Amino acid sequence: MKALDLGPLRRAAGTVRLPGSKSISNRVLLLAALAEGATDIRGLLDADDTRVMREALGKLGPRLSAKRAELTLGNAGTAFRPLTAVLALAGGEYRLSGTARMHERPIRDLVAALRALGASIDYLGEEGFPPLAIHPGKVAAGQTVKVRGDVSSQYLSALLMALPIAGGGTIEVEGELISRPYVEITLNLMRRFGVSVARAGWTRFTVPGGPYVSPRTMIVEGDASSASYFLAAGAIAGGPVRVEGVGRGSIQGDVRFTKVLEAMGAQVSMGEDWIEAQGKAPLRAFDLDLNHIPDAAMTAAAMALFADGPCVVRNIASWRVKETDRIAAMARELGKLGADIEAGADFLKVTPRTLKSDVALDTYDDHRMAMSLSLAALGGVRVRINDPDCVAKTFPEYFEVFAHIAR
Repeated sequence: MKALDLGPLRRAAGTVRLPGSKSISNRVLLLAALAEGATDIRGLLDADDTRVMREALGKLGPRLSAKRAELTLGNAGTAFRPLTAVLALAGGEYRLSGTARMHERPIRDLVAALRALGASIDYLGEEGFPPLAIHPGKVAAGQTVKVRGDVSSQYLSALLMALPIAGGGTIEVEGELISRPYVEITLNLMRRFGVSVARAGWTRFTVPGGPYVSPRTMIVEGDASSASYFLAAGAIAGGPVRVEGVGRGSIQGDVRFTKVLEAMGAQVSMGEDWIEAQGKAPLRAFDLDLNHIPDAAMTAAAMALFADGPCVVRNIASWRVKETDRIAAMARELGKLGADIEAGADFLKVTPRTLKSDVALDTYDDHRMAMSLSLAALGGVRVRINDPDCVAKTFPEYFEVFAHIAR
């Protein structure tokens, strides 16, 4: 297995131009494919997850006109879940598969909602999980459907984006809706493509029938989740570190990671499309509910290594159904670095101790594990990142950019 040695590092400062947001990029690609008219997309992320979506849309043709296709979608949840919903309402024969890990990520609640609408979907492997076979169904406009909100917000986002092509309908969310900022991204982008959803709180969404209409030009923001690693580096190791491409005007929930930085004692400033952070270890300990920013919450867990006391990341049960079981994986790797760890069903408690050097850290084919764990090297220790190329999922140049600001 390929590995990358980092550190020892003690200082981080500089400016980073962020790659495009994965969450925005894949939503925009799908909406543009469904919309009337051509869309000029600028700033699109070029990484594994967006290539998967682009290849799938290429096979499906303009406005998803192909009525038969076999799609291989890697481990891209932002491609697999929305395409499942859209194709289930499109009236064709489709097979959707992914990596072994994607076949372990649950999709039962989305499939159940689509079947309730009249879609015809079969599991090709284990019940409740991909791969899937989709057949022409009998879907009527204007129906009301229920979907759970406490496993993944991607189920709701998928239904929201799909319903306009089937004449619209109403979605009722059962249980607590997690990761709400990602649903806000979906609603914002649908509105830009001419479909405005009415919602009653976070429990009922009324979706009109289409069509989607191209806004002609879409500019993709920089990725706020990716920004968190560099801002954290500035907070840990002096700074200032500035990220460009995301800021006060962002539609992404992960810009709220700045509140975590401030809670830990870092100094944060922000413009319309930039954010800057500076500080130094030890940082202040924290006990925070980070359900609304589950991806950036991983960065907070790694920052706990540099805190002045025990830190708790709460309400993160969704970590267990991501690219890997992130609670278990993060607990194991932060423990290798010397921290005392307590892991529960939906929380992680990290009590920092003296950082261990020359530790080999596993990444579980999970881009966010690799990027979060890279921060450990800023403690003046040497770490080895196993399988660093897993960052290609969303940020192929991550380690080169990290080397540019850290020394």
